[in-house]
Amino acid sequence: MITMDDIIREGHPTLREVAAEVSFPLSDEDIELGKDMLEFLKNSQDPVKAEELQLRGGVGLAAPQLDISKRIIAVHVPSNDSENPEPILSAVMYNPKILSHSVQDACLGEGEGCLSVDREVPGYVVRHARVTVTYYDANGKKQKIRLKNYEAIVVQHEIDHLNGVMFYDHINEANPFALKEGVLVIE
Repeated sequence: MITMDDIIREGHPTLREVAAEVSFPLSDEDIELGKDMLEFLKNSQDPVKAEELQLRGGVGLAAPQLDISKRIIAVHVPSNDSENPEPILSAVMYNPKILSHSVQDACLGEGEGCLSVDREVPGYVVRHARVTVTYYDANGKKQKIRLKNYEAIVVQHEIDHLNGVMFYDHINEANPFALKEGVLVIE
């Protein structure tokens, strides 16, 4: 079971490396890693388990954050709809790639956080509002999904980790809250 102790923090060199693609068929180890990453996210969003295991809440996790330089991410975006509690997006993605993206950009009004960053970093993290992503599932089957707004931002944040990019690399240093016209601010 993955805990906060397994997550490396900013400054660790693995977070700045470009991760290696995984090969198929996947090893049992890579399949298990994906399952464990998704389980961590679900546990981190469960108030009882999160407190018991002392987990910070997260919606995404990339293998490099566990000091494993492989192109594997897990995302678990919960639903805010009490009538339909199914998660909006829950997947383990092997070798994910952004195929295309919108011209329109977006950012989260509250900024972004990261399980590998133990401090608040103020500022807008501007990303694409919509993306089309391809990835392989644990069975080696190619998947293609279109994401927008919050889910698109979550997946872009995790794919950045695979390329050695931290979220605060996108913040305008001179003016952290400056936005170009037309950027969608998601509250």
